[in-house]
Amino acid sequence: MAAAQAVEEMRSRVVLGEFGVRNVHTTDFPGNYSGYDDAWDQDRFEKNFRVDVVHMDENSLEFDMVGIDAAIANAFRRILLAEVPTMAVEKVLVYNNTSIVQDEILAHRLGLIPIHADPRLFEYRNQGDEEGTEIDTLQFRLQVRCTRNPHAAKDSSDPNELYVNHKVYTRHMTWVPLGNQADLFPEGTIRPVHDDILIAQLRPGQEIDLLMHCVKGIGKDHAKFSPVATASYRLLPDITLLKPVEGEAAEELSRCFSPGVIEVQEIQGKKVARIANPRLDTFSREIFRNEKLKKVVQLARVRDHYIFSVESTGVLPPDVLVSEAIKILMGKCRRFLDELEAVQMD
Repeated sequence: MAAAQAVEEMRSRVVLGEFGVRNVHTTDFPGNYSGYDDAWDQDRFEKNFRVDVVHMDENSLEFDMVGIDAAIANAFRRILLAEVPTMAVEKVLVYNNTSIVQDEILAHRLGLIPIHADPRLFEYRNQGDEEGTEIDTLQFRLQVRCTRNPHAAKDSSDPNELYVNHKVYTRHMTWVPLGNQADLFPEGTIRPVHDDILIAQLRPGQEIDLLMHCVKGIGKDHAKFSPVATASYRLLPDITLLKPVEGEAAEELSRCFSPGVIEVQEIQGKKVARIANPRLDTFSREIFRNEKLKKVVQLARVRDHYIFSVESTGVLPPDVLVSEAIKILMGKCRRFLDELEAVQMD
């Protein structure tokens, strides 16, 4: 019985100890365990696999993906980071820049501004094309000149009162439609995601006058095309009390974990600790610093339960980004199968 439990723990849990981590490698491959049929079966996979949305708002999404291997989970994460396309500033035509920000630095800052435009409605620009068209390019104009405020108080030292247009924000970027883009996209749909991103600061007499070309690209080519601020996953925590913890020890135990993980209840006049919500724990392993309590708790993570966190830059909603990543992963699988069939035919 103990041997069977040990095998099951090796197959399904990553165990965190005081001085190391056990069972970190996937071991449920065919023939590794006597009495287990670990050959991949589609029906079994479809039965065990599930996706549960835990939280979703305008810019962030948290969901659980259960029943997959780490390689697939990591492939999905990398696709979100580097292969879902967006629109970003690629070329900057500087007509006049007398600010203290050099042209190259200014162009780099402009490239990192997220652009609110659906990349699925555009094509990739052909390599070598100098001039863009309405199907592959968005054009923005930035023209700001700083002047003195004639109505400012004489004894004022506040730049906000002394100067006009001394701060250049993304709200100053104006979309210049190409071709029939004005008919295709309603006013206000093509714009920077945030209108309060500071681009540069000016003083009276200084001016920025430039034209920007936005093209479609992926994060693999440049980080400015990445559609997510972050895309990460972690394994679901699994915390087990090996024996009852009562009295002051229960309070002490709760302080060793993140808030909400351990709940202290009053049962027949005694304080008793119980596991309330292990999902909230960050696994700081603070418990191992407590000599009295470190042997009453086992810390582990569920091997095939991944908690994904996706935070969009605002270019597209996070649920759309996830669906696009799934489509890209499916396309990779189809190409791989096609190549296998081509090799077999040869």
